[in-house]
Amino acid sequence: MTSSPLTLDPGTALVLIDLQQGILALPTARPSGEVLANGIALAEAFRAHKLPVVLVNVAWSPDGGDLPTTDVDRPGPATAPPAAFSEIPAELAALGDVTVTKRHWGAFTGTELDLQLRRRGVHRIVLAGISTSIGVESTARTAWEHSYGLVFAEDATADLDADSHAHTFGKIFPRLGRVSSTAEIIAALNSPR
Repeated sequence: MTSSPLTLDPGTALVLIDLQQGILALPTARPSGEVLANGIALAEAFRAHKLPVVLVNVAWSPDGGDLPTTDVDRPGPATAPPAAFSEIPAELAALGDVTVTKRHWGAFTGTELDLQLRRRGVHRIVLAGISTSIGVESTARTAWEHSYGLVFAEDATADLDADSHAHTFGKIFPRLGRVSSTAEIIAALNSPR
């Protein structure tokens, strides 16, 4: 099946998931430096078109009281990481970006992400970040349930596990939106509307 050319209108926002110091330091299947560089390129293009850029990070209070406590086979951190873990790199952030701090996998759960997007007239999200099968996929599923159109920047997204990344991009994301690349998304932004 051939998709129509990608078009992006003024109701589009960029949402980057967990491109923060501690997660960028993890051993991702695609080098995190490449993911960050593509995230920066996307953010600069969105800003140039005066479209919203949302930077989402994950953090917990120093006492760890808001860490997830569900009974699972592979639990997350038992204590809150240091504050530096959650810092967005200076080369990514810019004045005017929307920042959202989450405490769960998905960026909509317990945050004001939906409010921030809707007040800006956003109905479509370009989504990328780390990790594909956790934070990005959880955010994508909720966005789709909230009726946002979705575009996924595959080369600005990475996972700790290559098979998980391939599964999400091969099986899940094509059912939730459009899979694209950084270059294709920037070209769509620069196309006459």
